[in-house]
Amino acid sequence: MTSVAALVPWLGGALLVGGVAVGASRRRELLVRWCAWAVGVPLVTAAFWWGRPGVALLAGVVAVVAVLEFGMLARLPRVDRAVLAATVTGLIVAAAWAPDQVWRVGAAGALALVAVPLVAGDAEDGLRRLGTGLLGLVWLGVLAVLVPLGTLGLALFAAVSVADVVAYFTGRRLGGPRLSPLSPAKRWSGTLCGAAAGLAVLALLSAWSWPAAAAVAVGGPAGDLVESLVKRGAGVKDSGRWLAGAGGLLDRIDSLVGALAVAVVLG
Repeated sequence: MTSVAALVPWLGGALLVGGVAVGASRRRELLVRWCAWAVGVPLVTAAFWWGRPGVALLAGVVAVVAVLEFGMLARLPRVDRAVLAATVTGLIVAAAWAPDQVWRVGAAGALALVAVPLVAGDAEDGLRRLGTGLLGLVWLGVLAVLVPLGTLGLALFAAVSVADVVAYFTGRRLGGPRLSPLSPAKRWSGTLCGAAAGLAVLALLSAWSWPAAAAVAVGGPAGDLVESLVKRGAGVKDSGRWLAGAGGLLDRIDSLVGALAVAVVLG
C-alpha cells in the first residue's frame, strides 16, 4: 500500500486538473464545489499524515456533524441525537485505542438508544425513534473503520470522490436508464463510468484489491442510495445548506460510508 506522502502528488494533481476543468466550464456552482474540495482535501490528507490520532480526530468531527444532520433529517429528539453522537464517537475512540472493545462499545450504545424512548415512555413515536437510532448507529458507526484502515481509508476517499464526480458528469451526458427511483437524477451509465474511474484511481494509488474494488464499485453507489432514502423520507433535497455548493456533510460522505461498510464486510 502506498504511503500518505506518496498519495499527496496524486491528490494535488487531481485537484489541479479538476480546477482547470471547472474553470473551462465557467459554471459557478462547479467552481464553488471545487473550492470546497480545495479546502477539504488538504485537511483530510493532513489528518491521515498525522496518523492514528489525526484520523480519529477527523472521523470524530465528521461523525458528530453527520449524526446531527441525520438526526435533523430523521426528526430525532435532541436526547436521541446526543446518545447516537456519543456512541459513534465512542466507537471511533475504541477503534483507535482499544480495538478489542469496539463491539462492547457498540452493544452498549445500541442498548442506550433502545433505552431512551423506553425511559421516556414514548408510546406514539418510540418504535420509530428506536429503529431510526439503530439505523444511524449501523450506518454512521462505520466511520470508525477509517482508523484501522489507515492509508487505505485515504485511498478509498480519493477513489469514491473521483467516482462521484465522473458519475455525475457522464450520467448527465450519456443518459439512459435510471439507477433507482430513490435518486431519479442518477443513471446506470454514470454509475458504471464512475465505478471504472474509481477502480482506476485505486490502481494508480497501488491500493487495488478485490475488497477495495467492491467497496468503491458497489459500496459507493449503495451508500449514496441509502442517503437518498433518508432524504426522501424527510422530503428534502440536501442534508444541509452550510457546506458551500454541496449541501451538507452527509451529501459528501454518503458514498464513502457505503464503501467503508463493504470494506468491513469483506475484511
